[in-house]
Amino acid sequence: QVHLVESGGGRVQAGDSLTLSCAASGFTLDDYAIGWFRQAPGKEREGVLCISSSDGITSYTDSVKGRFTISRDNAKNTVYLQMNSLKPEDTARYFCAGALWYCSGYGDPRDYDKWGQGTQVTVLP
Repeated sequence: QVHLVESGGGRVQAGDSLTLSCAASGFTLDDYAIGWFRQAPGKEREGVLCISSSDGITSYTDSVKGRFTISRDNAKNTVYLQMNSLKPEDTARYFCAGALWYCSGYGDPRDYDKWGQGTQVTVLP
């Protein structure tokens, strides 16, 4: 069975840090770009960051620049989203998604064909 599993979400205070993990099951991540998306209640799903199969980084939103970083460990078949200096507006359900080789240029969720179930991040003021 092929799927992605996110973990690491939680309830934190503004200014805290969290590291989200996206683990692949049933396939290897080596050939995949993995994007992180988030969706707050009542809002559209928004691209955050993506890392390509060759470790190229694509940023989809200016709101996380200087605070969030993405990395991958192919030996562990896992991609990480390090989130620092969290803000209440970062509150959302975070999803990872996979696409062969390349990140979507504009962060359109339709460009990704493998999705996890998401992990909730809540940042309190």
